Parts: sequence; structure tokens; C-alpha cells
Amino acid sequence: MITNFRRALCATAVTGMVALMLAIPAAASSKGKTAKTLENLQTAYRGESNARAHYLAFAQQADKEGYGEVASLFRAAARAEEIQLRNDTAAIKKMGAEPQAAEITPAAIKSTRENLIQATSKGDAYDGAAVYPGFVKQAKAAGNTDAATFFSYAQASATQHGILFQKALANLEGMKGKSHTYYVCGVCGYTAENPRPKCETCSGPAEMYETVN
Repeated sequence: MITNFRRALCATAVTGMVALMLAIPAAASSKGKTAKTLENLQTAYRGESNARAHYLAFAQQADKEGYGEVASLFRAAARAEEIQLRNDTAAIKKMGAEPQAAEITPAAIKSTRENLIQATSKGDAYDGAAVYPGFVKQAKAAGNTDAATFFSYAQASATQHGILFQKALANLEGMKGKSHTYYVCGVCGYTAENPRPKCETCSGPAEMYETVN
């Protein structure tokens, strides 16, 4: 009986050691995924800080050239970036960190037409297709629901901005003169040309939309 007891005790110890050995890599993997999510949030924060500054500079140029509606569009896009920065900040702080100060790269201000091309090819349109989908996937893998949600919001907003920039570029001469009121969702940053009964991205109510012109 003593022999059987010792065998059972050894078996239990071995089982425990195996479980511990398996748990260590899993814990390390989870920690690595969390760190990657935080890194992606900081990257998004820096990118959106720069995008906001660039859009405001583009808006000033559009005003100078008399493209009032384009200036309004760029200001609306800048406001959307501010909302995304707020979301990033909330997610970063929830992870016990602080947003890293972004180094703002001066925008290469050219003509309004060229600025729209730049915004379409290198700005939000690119981020919506090439950057945020990977961030969403990684955040989900890490089990960070907040980060995944905010990245999804930013992806939808970036894609919509790309569509609006392309539309403005195609109808540039028709956008001269007075400003135009755009509607920016205060929850996710989705930007619309006209009032909506609810947000197309986050389903927020109409009263959550902010007007920008």
C-alpha cells in the first residue's frame, strides 16, 4: 500500500509539473499579445495625431483657394481623428499605460487637389485597408475587446474618409464657395455628408453626431 501511495504521489507530482510547464509558455504568449496590442494602440495614437494636424493644415489651404466644402471636409476628418485619439487614450489607460507624445511631422502643403490626392493615397484610405485590419485581428487574439472595438471604429472611419476624399477630388470645382456641414459621430468618428438616424458604424443615436463645417 505504501508503494502504491508513493506511485500515486509521484504521478500527481509529474502531472503538476507538466501542467506548470505548459502554463508558462501560455502565460508568456498572453503577455506578448498584450504588449503588442499596447504597441499598436500607441502607433495608432501617433498616426492619428499626425493625421489631425495634417487635415487642419489642408483645411487652411482649401480655404485660401476658395474650396469651402473641401475645407469643411478636412475639418470634419480632423474632428474624427480627435475622437479616435480619445478612444485610444481610454484603451491605453485601461491597460495601465499613458499615451506616448506624438512627434508631429509637418504636412507637405501643396494645392488642394494635391492635398486630396495625398490624403487619399497615403492617409486614411491606406490605413483603412492596410493598417487597422491587422490591429483588429491582433487585439481580438489578445482578448482585448476595447482595443479591437476602437480599431474597428477607426478602420470604418478611415475607409469612409477615403471615399469622401475621392468624391471631393472628382468634383473639386463644384466644391468652391461656401462651407458644407458634415456630421461626425461622437462615439466612433464616422463622418457623413448628411444627417443619419443612427451611426452606420457603431449604431449610436443621431444625437451623438456633431456638426462640423
